[in-house]
Amino acid sequence: MKAFVKNYRQSPRKVRLLADLVRGKQVTKAVNLLSFADKRASTAFVKALQSAIQNAKMQGKKETALFVAKVAVDKGQTIKRSMPRARGSASLIRKHSSHISIELGEKA
Repeated sequence: MKAFVKNYRQSPRKVRLLADLVRGKQVTKAVNLLSFADKRASTAFVKALQSAIQNAKMQGKKETALFVAKVAVDKGQTIKRSMPRARGSASLIRKHSSHISIELGEKA
């Protein structure tokens, strides 16, 4: 009942806003909240959540009894690029990525 998204190309700080939104919620309510959230990461979050739901269904769990037990957004790879600056120098641009992991629990 776990699902992972690796190397999602958005900074973890922005993605954690959605993780805090769905933590501890029932699965159907979490999908509704994410579908109306005005954030770019919401589509990736919904896909990961749907994947976790399907994994739970394959184990014989009912969707109505599932809730979001753990959500973690960790730092992924950082791509480094450079941008030309004055007098022949260059400045570093860091492009961050995130690892999203979702774990579902079952209410008795």
